[in-house]
Formats: sequence, structure tokens, C-alpha cells
Amino acid sequence: MDPISPLEQALHAARALVLADLVAGQVAEADVVSLVEESVAQRRWWVEQWPEGAEFVAGLVAQDVQDALLERYGRWPLCPVCGSGDPHALDVEPELGPDPHWVCPEAGVKVAAVGSLGTATGGMPSS
Repeated sequence: MDPISPLEQALHAARALVLADLVAGQVAEADVVSLVEESVAQRRWWVEQWPEGAEFVAGLVAQDVQDALLERYGRWPLCPVCGSGDPHALDVEPELGPDPHWVCPEAGVKVAAVGSLGTATGGMPSS
């Protein structure tokens, strides 16, 4: 059996992280999961062209899925930090960089790493 290439590892990790966040938000229906698969397929070509960008794939897939959900269903993921005001979505930062996080654009705080939204919904910061 051939070892999995670093590019495939990055794509599999990105898929797993974004799916974990979708599950945490209870929006991981089949049609939403297919949005993740579409993004991973598109990003496979991108990372094959630019292998140095492999560490950026998780943030890009998260943004792709967020954009696709906005077009079809509405904002995701909603901010669990701000208890008042209009509901708003979290942003991925950095937009193109390693170690992507979900950040509240209103409060300017990191909420959770991409893939860790399930630990952020309780409202208490993890230590």
C-alpha cells in the first residue's frame, strides 16, 4: 500500500476539521457534507499547483463551505460569544495562513481553532 502523500493528508485533515465544526453546529446534513467534498476536490487542484500552500487548506475549505452555506442557507457558524445584537457569523483568520481560527469580527476575539467549534459553544474559554 502506498503511503498517503502530504497533500492528501492536508486535504483529509481539512475535511475532518470542517466536518467537525459542521457537526458541532448540527448542520452536517448530506447536502452540506457534499459542499465540503466539492471544496476539497477544488482545493486538491489548488494545492497540487502550490504544494507549499498545504498548511492553508483547512482555512480555505472552511471559507469555501461558509460561502456556499451563505448562498444556500444563511450565515454559519453563528457567533457563540456575543449574547446581544444581531446574530452574526464568525470569520476565518488568517484568510490565507496556517493555524486557522474562527474569530468574532464584532468582539475581535478568537473563538476556536477551525475544527474545534464544539468546544467553544459552552461559552466558557478552554484552558
